[in-house]
Amino acid sequence: MPPAAQAAAAINHFLCVQAVAKSMRNPLADGNWLTRERVCMVAAVSLAVTLIVLGYLAFTATGTLDRFGRPLGTDFSNVWSAGQMALEGRAAEAWDWAAHHRVQQEIHGSARVPFFGWHYPPPFLLVASLLALLPYLASLAVWQVSTLGAAATVLRGIVPRRTALLAGLGAPVVFICLGHGHNGFLTAALLAGGLLLLDRRPLVAGLLLGCLVYKPQFALLIPPLLLVMGRWRAIAGAALSSGALIGLTLLIWGWPVWQAFLDSLPLTRTIVIESGATGWHKIQSPFGMIRMWGGAIGPAYAVQTAATVASIGLVLWLARCGKAAERNAAATAAALLSTPYVLDYDFVVLGMGIAFLATDGLRRGFLSWEKSLLALVWLTPLVARTAAEMTLVPLGQASAIAILALAVRRAVVLDGARLPLRSSPFRHSHGASGQ
Repeated sequence: MPPAAQAAAAINHFLCVQAVAKSMRNPLADGNWLTRERVCMVAAVSLAVTLIVLGYLAFTATGTLDRFGRPLGTDFSNVWSAGQMALEGRAAEAWDWAAHHRVQQEIHGSARVPFFGWHYPPPFLLVASLLALLPYLASLAVWQVSTLGAAATVLRGIVPRRTALLAGLGAPVVFICLGHGHNGFLTAALLAGGLLLLDRRPLVAGLLLGCLVYKPQFALLIPPLLLVMGRWRAIAGAALSSGALIGLTLLIWGWPVWQAFLDSLPLTRTIVIESGATGWHKIQSPFGMIRMWGGAIGPAYAVQTAATVASIGLVLWLARCGKAAERNAAATAAALLSTPYVLDYDFVVLGMGIAFLATDGLRRGFLSWEKSLLALVWLTPLVARTAAEMTLVPLGQASAIAILALAVRRAVVLDGARLPLRSSPFRHSHGASGQ
């Protein structure tokens, strides 16, 4: 065969291989497999399983304990107990681990009840006190329904489609958060609600964001974000709501509750964060990843600091160069990446990030692989804890990085935004930058 014919045959073979590979790749790359019918079917099955499992635990429970001897709503035990202590005039003792554990054992009528620590700032004690006005099980039901309802309302505001609401309610992270009786729904509603309203109703947005004073580790990015955007009304709203909550705790309980909280911080840092008493496989942060891999505390903090600065920096860049949906999605991811202590049930917040990217994709079109990656992030909480325990791979953290990367990618590809490094004056002349 002449050389020219051989070259032509080789090129033809290469193109055929590429075509076959492309045909195999396209369903995942294009996301065509993710039809509305499949989304509804998977979400409905997941929601049904959630209701069945939680119903089983409730109907087979003895009093406030499930059939395994754990409090129904597990982590909610510390919330209701702290509220009960506050109503009894012992608010400051909520941060005394031994005293708090004894109250939990008395409430559930068992000395075998494990300790669920109370590490929150005093503003959350306001919520706990109101919840403790009801019996434990009734209070748990009110807490779950009200906070899930708030999160669903915000989700509906981001993506006003029934399919999106079903996908949100059926998300695996909802099952995890409900099972733990946790405050992930409340955190997601406040953060995502504030981000959603930031451009249209900045004062209301600030009021919502300021309420994150109850869980400040997820609000590290809020002050710099509002400052960079020049949202002075939002800053005023955040100062008003956070100041009111702090002032109310001082008015009701005085300084002793704040002193007790501050005194508890070194123990919380040492035992819960640095020693990983919760379990490294449960902690889906950069700090937890290094510690899970056997790294020392110093390097773990260094990696965490780098992740915090990088993730918040990208959000600030998107606030100046990207669309609101991209900024908001990145902010949900950065909220999780910027704290050394984040667990799988906190990833309800990342579900809002999926929603922000999905609504932008529905409006302006999805990029390649985007739908498939969003579906993978939606599924990740179901296996994140087990995967980390068995393989030492923190999939939850990886999913947060994925949402952040997808937001940045949309800004670069669709909006023509340039990454900070690319637009650096050390890499481009003033004339080339057009500035």
